[in-house]
Amino acid sequence: MVKQETPDLPVLVLSSEEHNRSRAETVPAVFLNKGSPSLHSEIRQFFKNSLGFGDFVFRSPEGKEVARATNLREMQRILPSIPDEVVYYHALRNDFSSWLMARSEIMLATKLKPVKASEFESVRDLKLFLINSIQNRRKGRQKGIIAELVPGQYDPDSDFVKIGKGSLGGKARGLAFMSTGLKENRELQNQFEGIDIHVPQTLVITTEAFDEFVQKNNLKDVVNSDLTDPEISAKFLRADFPGWLQEELERILVQMAYPLAVRSSSLLEDAQFQPFAGIYRTYMLPNQHRQLKLRRQRLIQAIKLVYASTYMAAPRSYAKSTMHRIEDEKMAVVIQQLTGARYGEYFYPAISGVAQSYNFYPVSHMKPEEGIAHIALGLGRTVVEGSTSLRFSPKYPQLMPQFSAVDDILRNSQRSFYALNMVEFPEDFGSPTQLEDDVTLVKLDIDTVPGHPPVRHLSSMYSPQEHRIRDTGGGQGHPVLTFATVLKYQSFPLPDLLNSVLEMGRRGMGCPVEIEFSVNLPFYGDRKPEFSLLQIRPMAISHHNRKVQIDREDIESAFCYSTMALGNGKFSDIADIVLVHPDTFDPAHTVEIAAEIGKFNSMLTAQNRKYLLIGPGRWGSADRWLGIPVSWREISGVGAIVETTAENLKAEPSQGSHFFHNITSLGISYLNTTDTGEDFIDWQWLDSLAVREKSAHLKYIRLDSPLTLKIDGKTSRAVLLKSSQ
Repeated sequence: MVKQETPDLPVLVLSSEEHNRSRAETVPAVFLNKGSPSLHSEIRQFFKNSLGFGDFVFRSPEGKEVARATNLREMQRILPSIPDEVVYYHALRNDFSSWLMARSEIMLATKLKPVKASEFESVRDLKLFLINSIQNRRKGRQKGIIAELVPGQYDPDSDFVKIGKGSLGGKARGLAFMSTGLKENRELQNQFEGIDIHVPQTLVITTEAFDEFVQKNNLKDVVNSDLTDPEISAKFLRADFPGWLQEELERILVQMAYPLAVRSSSLLEDAQFQPFAGIYRTYMLPNQHRQLKLRRQRLIQAIKLVYASTYMAAPRSYAKSTMHRIEDEKMAVVIQQLTGARYGEYFYPAISGVAQSYNFYPVSHMKPEEGIAHIALGLGRTVVEGSTSLRFSPKYPQLMPQFSAVDDILRNSQRSFYALNMVEFPEDFGSPTQLEDDVTLVKLDIDTVPGHPPVRHLSSMYSPQEHRIRDTGGGQGHPVLTFATVLKYQSFPLPDLLNSVLEMGRRGMGCPVEIEFSVNLPFYGDRKPEFSLLQIRPMAISHHNRKVQIDREDIESAFCYSTMALGNGKFSDIADIVLVHPDTFDPAHTVEIAAEIGKFNSMLTAQNRKYLLIGPGRWGSADRWLGIPVSWREISGVGAIVETTAENLKAEPSQGSHFFHNITSLGISYLNTTDTGEDFIDWQWLDSLAVREKSAHLKYIRLDSPLTLKIDGKTSRAVLLKSSQ
């Protein structure tokens, strides 16, 4: 059926039964025996030979190699000398478009694919068409395409440059996709012609450098060692960095005199079904020191630390929850211009955030497919770590239940933000005591910088005497971040812009997407406002086709009912409960609670027992006052999570965090219960269960028979029944 629809599509058949080889040949398809000792290398050959990931090898119809091209420039140069019958043979098979697609030359590949070789009067015309198409593409590749760095010839006007012939990794691949899409989408540029919409200037060090670094320093065995994260980092920092790459980075830094973000871009990162979001390290560098060699040294240290994060505890724990093996992982590094402006000693964007084209928790008349956004002042760390940010639907920017009254606004508004410290750089950057990736950042309170232009522009003023908030940054009172000038008065068309970009990403990827972005608002001079796309990843929406019926009898016999649940299906594989009781919960002890959960998780994971985790606030939030800051390592064996409320902790669900994104992509059931509406949790029944083990803040319960969890993904309702049914 596939071959009838797309005859040139390569097909690979894997089977452990050798007699299927003859059947595969009738398709025709490439056949590989699963039991082959060289299976991985055979799959690699299929990718190189059939999917265009290697050189373009010109072959005669009989299979004899005639010539080969490594890149577009070589392809353009040798095409005139290739025999006509060879060019025609490859054109009939759509080999040119397949090879181009494998190199992220998406638009050129899309242009060539529908063109049939038979449409040309002669092969000479066909060659001329190919040469002209490639030449035009090469001329336009400075914007919206990846340029390979020629040693010693870095062009500072290039938007997207890669070093090496390895993979870009998931994050950089998404950036390349968006960069190309922005260039081709003239409608978007015309709709927002007063705004500079772009992917920041980007340099990608491909996985080729990582392979060389790991091999040269004998670091591959680290993945199977018992080394701690600090020990792994120290080992990578002591390792020798490739000399040729050091020289190239020094030449490039001469042209890069602006703050940099050094981001991970692993092979597995931002994949659709196991995205590894927020698992690896990102470092921000001021890159302002007058000594070039010191700037290079700091950049190399940051790259080494990103490399080291490949084998740390969090990726290992996450990989165990997926079909991936961490030893197969490789790391590319994205070095990107940081969006923002300098205000005194600090550098940060006016707005940063995350937007998703699917809203898991719609309220009022919102629909899931209308999307959701989380925004914050300053660097995006606030949002992706699940700290306090502003949540709204780009379709209805003024509908914000968390801002429905003055007290709500005061309680739910952002009070602090992250900025890059431009003056003080940690002297022990990269040492065992300074391995966290926020060491160059500073957390500022809004009240301490009321004179900063972004704070003035995005804040309203609260008057305690009147208990009233006015949508102006001037006058007497305390600044409260409401973003009213943007969301209510449209000083910057952020909601409309997010709607358009999300739709562009959804069309391009064929599924709901999540983007990370920053906005720089110029408060002086004639510069345009900037909207920077920092990342795009597909969202895994797994509501399946299985219909789940939740009736009144289920609700009446349940000990937990949620109208805001994620997942779909009926599950009866959990007989263990780890419980944080709200009556004894103290937000001051959330860090200790996370560590205790990790101990129970280790015990249950070793016994291969999934468990139900129940507790208040945002799970995985980096802000300990909004929830329990568990890491993946501490909950790697969880089967389902219930998020409850407590009198001393009430937080909006945080869809914009990396933790939340990984939860949804792994298919872990997630129930959110509130103290209003129909939701409930039967604490009395839970208290009646025999406690198998207790810690300072937790109860561990093992049931005689498994619980039954039913989730209806279409209505977002879920019940936890007291016994299997």
